[in-house]
Amino acid sequence: MVLPTFAPMRRLAVILFRSFLQGLILLSPIAITAYLLYSVFDGVDKLVPFVPRGLGFIIIISFVTVLGYLGTRLFVGRWLFDAFEHVLENTPGVKFIYSSIRDIISSFVGDKKRFNKPVWVCVGTTPEIWRIGFLTQRDMNHLGMEDKVAVYMPHAYAISGWVIVIDNIYVKPVKTMTAGEAMKFAVSGGVTTTEDEHRKD
Repeated sequence: MVLPTFAPMRRLAVILFRSFLQGLILLSPIAITAYLLYSVFDGVDKLVPFVPRGLGFIIIISFVTVLGYLGTRLFVGRWLFDAFEHVLENTPGVKFIYSSIRDIISSFVGDKKRFNKPVWVCVGTTPEIWRIGFLTQRDMNHLGMEDKVAVYMPHAYAISGWVIVIDNIYVKPVKTMTAGEAMKFAVSGGVTTTEDEHRKD
């Protein structure tokens, strides 16, 4: 009596399982990106009630754009924003929340963004280990830390990070990547490479 063999079925199951995983790898970034964009759109759109779907989003975006133009292009608008900011910065309880959020946002975007100086930081010598970060303070003398600098170190696959204070001799600028490429390199765990390397491949 010949026993039935399940080898072909196993091979088929393996092929189907691998194909399923490959499909997840291909679709997950697209699905997550679409979901995040939809969540942002939906959240902003709901800020304006009693209007047709989508119109609230357009109203909010237009309002923010006009405020940004008035606050940067017109003297009166800039003066009003500065006066309002002065009130917030001198209101007990509110000033800490406002200043913290403002500094965090302005560190990433705007004319005063801080994470625009990518550097390599030597964190080990035996063996030699380097980490990528962003120079945030060139001079720490005002805090009693002579010949030291402050570097922000992003975490991989996260929006968090930590700050280290280190001798400036262990820090050197990143010359082969822009600030945006350096941030992508750090957050992706080193997986993302520069556009030039992609073109060479």
